[in-house]
Amino acid sequence: MSKQATQRRLADNEAMAMVKAVRTSPQKLNLVAALIRGRDVGSAMARLDFCRRRIAGDVRKALESAIANAENNHQLDVDRLYVSEATVGRSFVMRRWRARARGRTARIQKPFSRLTIVVREKEESV
Repeated sequence: MSKQATQRRLADNEAMAMVKAVRTSPQKLNLVAALIRGRDVGSAMARLDFCRRRIAGDVRKALESAIANAENNHQLDVDRLYVSEATVGRSFVMRRWRARARGRTARIQKPFSRLTIVVREKEESV
């Protein structure tokens, strides 16, 4: 006996890519994700190419993965794709300690983020 198949969360004209451990804070990652929300994939890739933030490279790789998933797994037309969702969430936090004066310590928090990109195929315009 096997488990029942779960319903697909996305529609038939959507594809998704998720990165679970991006090494930056969610606030910084959300600034870059806001650049590509609602844009077609060509424009989004161009914006990420010229973005000067360090994390833009990781967002670009996630977007490329979503495009590849759409093309290979769901047979969607790459020329008609646009970024319908780019959501950012918190992941785990590494906690480290730094030695301070008089035998004390200071906590250093190194946050990680989670990025989900959903691309959708535009409907035919008549």
